[in-house]
Amino acid sequence: MAVDTADSGTAQHARSTVRPDKAAAVAQIADAFRRSAASVLTEYRGLSVAEISELRVALGADTTYTVVKNTLTKIAAADAGVPGVDKLLQGPTAVAFISGEPVVAAKALRDFAKAHPVLVVKGGVMDGKALTVEEIRQLADLESREVLLAKMAGALLASLSNAVYLFNAPLAQVARLAGALQAKAEADPSVLSGGASTSAAPEAAAPEAAAPEAAAPEVGAPQAVAPEAAAAAAEVEAAAPDAADPDAAAPDAADPDVESADTNTD
Repeated sequence: MAVDTADSGTAQHARSTVRPDKAAAVAQIADAFRRSAASVLTEYRGLSVAEISELRVALGADTTYTVVKNTLTKIAAADAGVPGVDKLLQGPTAVAFISGEPVVAAKALRDFAKAHPVLVVKGGVMDGKALTVEEIRQLADLESREVLLAKMAGALLASLSNAVYLFNAPLAQVARLAGALQAKAEADPSVLSGGASTSAAPEAAAPEAAAPEAAAPEVGAPQAVAPEAAAAAAEVEAAAPDAADPDAAAPDAADPDVESADTNTD
């Protein structure tokens, strides 16, 4: 991060006045500011050595809690280009250099301060910007990155589950429809042919019903051969007087004189 000209001049002047045995401490603090995702300055007055050790454990391995001297920290902050630190360097100061998740460290500081009110949060720096005490408190009230990722993963899983349900719903409906159609087909096989077997039967029977109309001319055929029958009937009628006239055949069998004459001749 760029350093203002005035601050750079002040830092150079401060470094020039630092004793050689303190220069290493300044460089170490400046390097800690540069490597940290966030830094929180606190006042530790009233905390015992055991309580400070307890706080270090609560902050975790990603946070280094270091007791510093205000003069050296001011020079180191100016050298690292960290703004807003000068006014916070009053009274006993310890800096929490956070290289991990700032929310987790802020929560640890808040919870420890509740149990040990003598711990006072002065302010801090994150992403090159100064943080007030209220902003650090709001940061502590946020959910951690792990919790947010877990919630995001849960939301994604829920969305995927809904998507799978939406994709499977039409398939399930088709399966239910196929099952209903199968059950209906078992009860009525004509369903599979669309009712063709039932409706086609009358159509197939229709030509048979119409067959008598085609055979009707055969019933009326005698009208066509009527002249031949009439001729035969006329011949029968012409021959009928020979067989029906008793007088024509009677003289041969009933004349007594003829029979008597035949007898006398013999």
